[in-house]
Formats: sequence, structure tokens, C-alpha cells
Amino acid sequence: MIVRAKVRRVFDRINEGDYLPMVEGLADDFVYVFHGRHALGGRRVSREAMIRWWERTLRLLPGARFDIRDVLVSGGPWRTRVATRAFVSGDLPDGSRYENTAFQFLTLRWGRVTEVETVEDLQVLERALALVAASGVDEALSAPIEG
Repeated sequence: MIVRAKVRRVFDRINEGDYLPMVEGLADDFVYVFHGRHALGGRRVSREAMIRWWERTLRLLPGARFDIRDVLVSGGPWRTRVATRAFVSGDLPDGSRYENTAFQFLTLRWGRVTEVETVEDLQVLERALALVAASGVDEALSAPIEG
């Protein structure tokens, strides 16, 4: 129950534009993978890369909101597994809406996140990034932030 509430609080803060609680929850040694070879994809293992990734995410999809539908938790504090299902939405530059479902799988050790794996419908995400790029934001077609 505690982990489930904490995950929801972190997403509430992200919805307010504050991603730092997510970054602060990472263990010293972590891996964050967002599937796909697109501007938001890639593999990150440093806080600096995570901060750059969140800054990019907020530039490319400003106002995106995460409506957490499910948070499933299993295991003890030495290895807690968390699965989330979220409806992600936000306005796109052409007036249409970005709407996608994101699945995230996390591993926590003693309350710190050591692994994150994020999966969304990549066709929907890549179409949204193409619309953002067409509005003049070339960064939407950039290589993933890794490191």
C-alpha cells in the first residue's frame, strides 16, 4: 500500500511539471529504458541524463498528463516489483490530442528504483513526435538521450 501510494504521488508531481521526485527516487546504480529509437527512447543510467530526458519530454509534450489506471506491487523491500498502466494524454501543436497507454515496470531495492522499463504504442508516439517536428521543433526527431 505504501509503495502504491508513493508511485501515485510521484506521477501527481510529474503532472504538475515537477519530475525531480522521480529522479530523486532513483538508486545510485539504476537503468531506465524507454523502448524505441526516437527522441524519447533509449537507455539512461545517470541522473544527469534523466534530467535532460525529462526536460526534453516536457518541451516535446508540454502539458502531457499521466492518468494512472493500475499500480501492481509484488515482493518485499529488498526487491519490490511494480507495474503501472497509465493513460497518457496532451495537446499537440496541430490541435489534435496525444493519447496513448504506457506500461512501466520497475524494480525497487529498499525503496530506491534500480530498474525502469517503459513501453508505449510506438506508432502513436512517433506520429505525435512527427507532428511536433512539423510544427518547427526539430528536437522531436533527435536521437535518444542516453548515458
